[in-house]
Amino acid sequence: MKRRTFIQAGTGAAMAAGLAGAFPALLQAADKGIIQRTIPSSGQKIPVIGLGTSGPFEVQSDAAALAPLREVVDAFFAGGATLIDTSPMYSTAEKVLGELLSPAQQRSAFIATKVWTRGEAEGIAQMQQSMALMKRDSVDLMQVHNLLDLETQLRTLRKWKEEGKIRYIGVTHFTVASHADLEALIMREPLDFLQFNYSATTPDAENRLLPLCADRGVATLINRAFDDGKIFARVKDRPLPSWAADIDCTTWAQLLLKFVIAHPAVTCVIPATGKVRNLRDNLGGGSGRLPDARQLAQIKELVRT
Repeated sequence: MKRRTFIQAGTGAAMAAGLAGAFPALLQAADKGIIQRTIPSSGQKIPVIGLGTSGPFEVQSDAAALAPLREVVDAFFAGGATLIDTSPMYSTAEKVLGELLSPAQQRSAFIATKVWTRGEAEGIAQMQQSMALMKRDSVDLMQVHNLLDLETQLRTLRKWKEEGKIRYIGVTHFTVASHADLEALIMREPLDFLQFNYSATTPDAENRLLPLCADRGVATLINRAFDDGKIFARVKDRPLPSWAADIDCTTWAQLLLKFVIAHPAVTCVIPATGKVRNLRDNLGGGSGRLPDARQLAQIKELVRT
C-alpha cells in the first residue's frame, strides 16, 4: 500500500481538502518544533524524527534521480531535523548523500552509518570508504550492522572514538528475534546507541529492550516504525479516529510515529522516504502532543487486524 493512501486517510479539513490542503497543516506542525530527546552518554539533544536512506536513496547519481531527493533533504533540514541513517549495505545511498548535502547541511547533519563486513582491516577500509563517499572527515555515529563480526568491529569503533573519528558507538538489528541478543549485549558493553525495530504492530521492544536501554543509559534509533509498510494495508480503508486531533495528528502516519515516540526511551525514529510529501508528513508526527497510555492501547487495537 502506497503512502499516498495514508495521507489521504486523514479526517476533517485535511481529508476534505486532499493532499494539497494538508500540506500547510503539516508544515505548521513542523514549525511548532520537533520534539528533542537526550543522548544519555553525552547529554546532547537531537530531534526525535530522523531520516532513513534504505531504498529511496539507492539511486544513480543523475540529475533526474537526485532532484526529488534534494527536495527531501532540503525539507528535512528546513523542518529542524538532523539525524540521517545510512549504511554501505544500502548500495549507493552513502554516495548519494555525499552529493546531495550542501556544506551548510553537512555542518548541521548528525550522520549515522554502519560497518557491515568481517575482519579488522576490511572494517577499517569500509568505514574509510563510507566517510569518503559522504565527504566527511568524521561521522557522528558508527554502528555495527546486524551484529556482524561484532567483537572485531567494536574494538575498532572504540579506538576510532578515542581518536575523534566518530562521536558515538552503536549496534543495529531489525528483527524481534534479535532482541534477546541486543539485551545481553548492552548488559556487558558500554554502547551509546542501539538501533532496532518497534512499531504499533510489532511492539515487542516495549516489554524488555526499551526499558533496559533506559536503565543502561543507551540512546535508541527505531527502524521499521511502519512495519515495512504493512500497517498501511491494515488501515487503508479506515478513517482516522476522531481523537487523533487531540494529539495533533492529521494522518495515520503521524499517529503511528507518535506511537513510537511516546515511549520515553525512544531517542529518534528513522523512517525512510524519497518523497517530500511524506517527509513533511513525518515531520508533523514529531511535534505536538503525544498519546497517553489509553490512546496507545487504542492505536494497537486499531492496527491489530
